[in-house]
Amino acid sequence: MPIAPAPTPWAFPPQASWDPDDDLVALGADLEPGTLVAAYARGLFPMPVSLAGEEHLGWFSPVERGVLPLDGVRVSRSLRRSARDFEIRVDTAFDEVLAACGSPDRADGWITSDFVHAYGRLHRLGWAHSVEAWRDGRLAGGLYGVGIGGLFAGESMFHRETDASKVALLGLVELMRDHHAEHRLLDVQWQTPHLASLGVVRRPRAEYLEQLERTLRVPLPEALGLDDGSDGREAGPR
Repeated sequence: MPIAPAPTPWAFPPQASWDPDDDLVALGADLEPGTLVAAYARGLFPMPVSLAGEEHLGWFSPVERGVLPLDGVRVSRSLRRSARDFEIRVDTAFDEVLAACGSPDRADGWITSDFVHAYGRLHRLGWAHSVEAWRDGRLAGGLYGVGIGGLFAGESMFHRETDASKVALLGLVELMRDHHAEHRLLDVQWQTPHLASLGVVRRPRAEYLEQLERTLRVPLPEALGLDDGSDGREAGPR
């Protein structure tokens, strides 16, 4: 069961004040565990933002949210065959997954050292998790994200071998397909052409937030640290 972090001293803007045409909701605050847990429970996630030549911490809630329905995953025949060659593990190499996702060699990289430190802390408290694809005793690919109740908010993924990150995503879907599956929510932030090919759809912000409220009442999947069935928000700040 996740360890409750110290409550955040920050107050995020109320949903009614969010610009209906802008994914960016707020600037500032910090990456402390309590702030991160409070943000995800409100449908927000952080990313660096450059404005007028200055770097800021931005908090996003996409107007059109990328969501992967657990019953809508598209698995090609070749991917299904490839998946047989990998072993799925959870939280056995979180730091390595995080480092690979944040590699400075990635052209679209945004995971700074501050983010690496912050999510490492969140992992040690039981809120952030990695799903890993292993082959022949080596980490071939994986993903990491934040789990609160029935929500898994995916942050980033990487691969060192063909299909490894996709296989890790399929592994995560299987972990979430338990008797609470219809109430779970696999959030991938934005729909990209690559993610759309795997079944990711767009959900209007209001619809996503409405579902999130219900999802947070569902216990974590067993593989991510099954709790006692209480609302995931009870273990974190409000």
